Amino acid sequence: MLKGYRVLDLTDEKGFLCGRVLGDLGADVIKVERPGGDLSRNNGPFYHDEAEPEKSLYWFAFNANKRGITLDIASEDGKTIFKKLLKDSDFIIESFPPGYMERLGLGYEELSRMNPKIILVSITPFGQTGPYKDYKASDIVLMATGGFMFLTGDKDLPPLRISIPQAYLFGGLQAAAGAMVAFYWQKKTGEGQHVDLSTQQAITVTALNTPVFWFLSQTIIHRVGPFRVGGRAHLEQRNTWPCKDGYVTTILTGGELGAPVNRRLVEWMDSEGMANDLLKNLGWEKLDMANITQELNTALEEPIGQFFKAHTKKELHEGAIGRQIWLFPVQSCEELMECPQLLARDFWGNVKHSGLQASIPYPGPFIKSSEFNCGIRRCAPFPGEHNIEIYEKEMGMNREELLMLKQAGVI
Repeated sequence: MLKGYRVLDLTDEKGFLCGRVLGDLGADVIKVERPGGDLSRNNGPFYHDEAEPEKSLYWFAFNANKRGITLDIASEDGKTIFKKLLKDSDFIIESFPPGYMERLGLGYEELSRMNPKIILVSITPFGQTGPYKDYKASDIVLMATGGFMFLTGDKDLPPLRISIPQAYLFGGLQAAAGAMVAFYWQKKTGEGQHVDLSTQQAITVTALNTPVFWFLSQTIIHRVGPFRVGGRAHLEQRNTWPCKDGYVTTILTGGELGAPVNRRLVEWMDSEGMANDLLKNLGWEKLDMANITQELNTALEEPIGQFFKAHTKKELHEGAIGRQIWLFPVQSCEELMECPQLLARDFWGNVKHSGLQASIPYPGPFIKSSEFNCGIRRCAPFPGEHNIEIYEKEMGMNREELLMLKQAGVI
């Protein structure tokens, strides 16, 4: 989709995913690393648990579909080379602190004078303006200041961050979306833009359903662990249920919409002698989840929970499909690799790594297109892997010049 367009990716972990998305869409993404290689190559996990920079699965994941060069853009020679690259580029992605590019003489105004169509995407923790603009931030800081952590965890315990670092993945995706909006404008007008991405804001918009409760009932949504706040936010409904070999997700819904589904679940339970009189005799159509008491909800959920615990995820999922019941397994990473839906769509693919003499399974493209291949075309580059290809063959620099630049620490 973006074949023929060039991206200069100057980012660290804060922006890797943005460049990866544009690369998946077909752009020629050139990952610009400092001489010697990016420090994030030391991030694990590692291939076969061998902690070496050239075996970082983290680096592989977020820098596939990119070519790689080394360049010190802070040096005078480095800036000269970068400006030459700029002339034939459409996007620059950077994640330096606000003002850093300007201090190098590479701020948006200067870049746009050299290339009026250039789109500069700046990815920072809190954006280019405001009282927090110069603050540094780790994943936990951004998940906290973005409001996401307030909703995560059990209600009687402190807020929790989730899983592996997520914050800059939200930021990278939103930055890619912003780049595409600017690209649409560029194609209409021929003018570039400066896209200012605040990772805090990218996280905040992931929880935009929570203000609705405030607007409607002046209720502040709180942490409820494996439950869901329902109705007028007074009720805690179980959303994630333990079963024999893991967890499934489903939720009770009242009224005309939920009654047929609930009855089919009760009939299934009754066929195995696990439905009590309350479930069998309840008038499900009249059940108002906006006004149901917590006591009644708990009484309904208790026998259902016991039924789920007596079955595996596979048994529950297959049984639910056959009975048209809303229920889905919570799949592990191993189960995702074997998921028949993902396999049927050829989601997983093996990517050959010549340096490892091996192929590694990768997730496939985030979309399918009838016209374009959005899959992985190349694995992540080694430090300076494409220096000769880009500097010598594409920019016309000679081998002696490259050797002198390398000795000077410019490339």
